Amino acid sequence: MTRTLTRLALLASAACSFPALAAPTPEQVALAALKAAPVMDAHNDVPEQLRDRRKDVLGVPGQPGAFDFRDTTNTADAAAGLAPMMTDLARIRKGHLGAQIWSVYVSAGLTDQQAVQATLEQIDVMKRVIAQNPRDMQLCGTAACVEGAMKAGRVGSMLGMEGGHSIGGSLGVLRQMYELGARYMTLTHFKNTPWADSATDAPLHGGLTDFGRTVVKEMQRIGMLVDLAHVSADTMRDALEVARAPVIVSHSNARAINSHPRNVPDDVLDLIKTNGGIVMVNFYPSYVVEATRQWDASKAAEKARQDALNRGDPKAAASALDAWVKANPMPIGSVADVADHLDYIKKRIGADHVGLGGDIDGIEVAVKGMEDVSGYPALFTELARRGWSQAELEKLSDRNILRVLKAAEAFAAAHKADPPYESATTF
Repeated sequence: MTRTLTRLALLASAACSFPALAAPTPEQVALAALKAAPVMDAHNDVPEQLRDRRKDVLGVPGQPGAFDFRDTTNTADAAAGLAPMMTDLARIRKGHLGAQIWSVYVSAGLTDQQAVQATLEQIDVMKRVIAQNPRDMQLCGTAACVEGAMKAGRVGSMLGMEGGHSIGGSLGVLRQMYELGARYMTLTHFKNTPWADSATDAPLHGGLTDFGRTVVKEMQRIGMLVDLAHVSADTMRDALEVARAPVIVSHSNARAINSHPRNVPDDVLDLIKTNGGIVMVNFYPSYVVEATRQWDASKAAEKARQDALNRGDPKAAASALDAWVKANPMPIGSVADVADHLDYIKKRIGADHVGLGGDIDGIEVAVKGMEDVSGYPALFTELARRGWSQAELEKLSDRNILRVLKAAEAFAAAHKADPPYESATTF
């Protein structure tokens, strides 16, 4: 008996002499997740930057003045009031960005013909950027291609149309945009289309028209993701009623935290969970931070006041507004504010329904810590600090969006023999 007790005591002593392995730090959890599942972001506006800054002229690689996507930190244009671009290949690597859906945005103020042409030009310029960087980027049309590109160390690159005005009211144009590589379409932008209400325009249709519902059906028939960013809550509800495959919200946040109409209300979050879709969180302060949204309203009110006080003297009005902005700087927010939205959505509808759509290079400023595409590790570390597991972070990073893409592809494959929907003569 004494010998047995002695043996147990020695074993206990030996166990105490070897401390338990330390739990991984938040930084280690974040890095492990990003290595296992590099980020697939759903919304980046590099094509818009190329149009605004360079009129879509890339130049000859290696020649003076040519666009060099390896490093865009020198692209500031003080005369035009443009800060440097937020995206380049060096910062993509630093941010563990493994795949990107590049937004081919064009203004919602264009005519149908102008919008279709401009969208084609945006598709063209981004395809040329990808073609100029074959060792680092790969154009993809399927989830399998994206996965293969990431395994090969290239940025899997898809295209997404931002705004239903890009198809000019034609399902034929929609189908051809898909053939050219567009893999999602945001149903509206800042203005209504003749068939769908925007979140930031006066309601015209009460959601989707009959033609709008047909657009959703045809998008899913061909395998194009339905994107509910920018649309009104009623349009979201109508689209989800029609949808038979998962949808995305490519760059929006939770309205319960920030009441901007661009964000997603709770009842729609619940519908997205039922649909199997995904909400991909944006980094723009006005959509992230409620105090910034309130600041925007105060600035608009101050502008109206100064315009009224300085009628006939726009320079004085502009100067007074500048002074107000200097005295009342805009709240920027931080990585923690973005994490608040992700926490809320995860708790409301689960870790299977969150993703990232930073809107990088489509916004003039992002929250502190997410100023460019190198910032994803900081966000993942913040979430790990809050208790997100590596598996949950991997879902956020790319597992969820790849699942949704595969579901859209499977739905289209199952309906390949279905006849195309026809464009209506009226909306």
